[in-house]
Amino acid sequence: MSRPIRRRTLLTTLAAAPLAAPALAQTGFPARPVRIIVPYAAGGASDIVGRLMAQHATRETGQSFVVENRGGGATVPGTQAVAIAPADGYTISTVDNALSVNPTMLRGRLPFDTEKDLAPLGVLVQAPVVLVKHPAAPADTVADLLGRARQRPGSVSLAHAGIGSPTHLAVVQFLVASGLEMTPVGYRGGGPQITALMGGEVQYGFMSVPSSLAQLQAGRVKALAITSPARSPLLPEVPSFREAGLPAVDLVGWWGMVAPAGVPEPVLDRLHALLVAAVHAPEVAERLRTLNYELVGGSRADFASLIRHEIARWADMGARGALQAE
Repeated sequence: MSRPIRRRTLLTTLAAAPLAAPALAQTGFPARPVRIIVPYAAGGASDIVGRLMAQHATRETGQSFVVENRGGGATVPGTQAVAIAPADGYTISTVDNALSVNPTMLRGRLPFDTEKDLAPLGVLVQAPVVLVKHPAAPADTVADLLGRARQRPGSVSLAHAGIGSPTHLAVVQFLVASGLEMTPVGYRGGGPQITALMGGEVQYGFMSVPSSLAQLQAGRVKALAITSPARSPLLPEVPSFREAGLPAVDLVGWWGMVAPAGVPEPVLDRLHALLVAAVHAPEVAERLRTLNYELVGGSRADFASLIRHEIARWADMGARGALQAE
């Protein structure tokens, strides 16, 4: 499974941060509250990351970093709000895999240019995705689920957190790898999705581990397989898809932040330094690890490179007919 940022890059970024911080503070930024748009409903993985970053940045700067949830629309409305915001650094956004999928998924309908209208601030964390089910749903293994889908094509519904999200991409991989007909069901974020799964509105779905971990540990939903190549220490009883016989279901969700294009370089550097410091603040890092996030905190250039690579990757998937918005 590919990794967005190498650990060597992370160490270089961290080593440079203490030297850069005093100079960056001289920019006077931020001098007023900063808005962090989360393009999903509250309660999901992006929301968790955005709120943890906001809390730490508020403490560090003395200015409020305020989270604003704008869920739905395949993350486009929320991300567009940043793309068209004043280029002053006071409006930024959490982003995930959807940022690099939407240019293909929403061909001709994307109201901004992902690479030209947004300034990458950095990948912050990454985490695997898990296939879960309502406890009363009949399939107890991936093989059981595939058997049901094979017997009754289209009868199995798979929930995800929205078009282009890591969980939606896991659904895409699962459908391609299995070759079976199942029905994707999108929600406005991980919060509404887990509510629907617990309530029995839908029986199966792909969730990010961070947004579903508490419900998994409480037994409100049950995990069938995880997209990481090995089992998670937090979910040691859950097999990987490799163990379950579908090694092609191999996906890492990543979460980062962007600003509008044109923000002055010193402000972008200041924001990047604040975010990297937040990810590795002891109390934040511990919270992220307990939710099964892997800390990244890479450079702005690394994130720009990742976005270019991922756009090309999903464009290739789209050209092969494997990526379609339902």
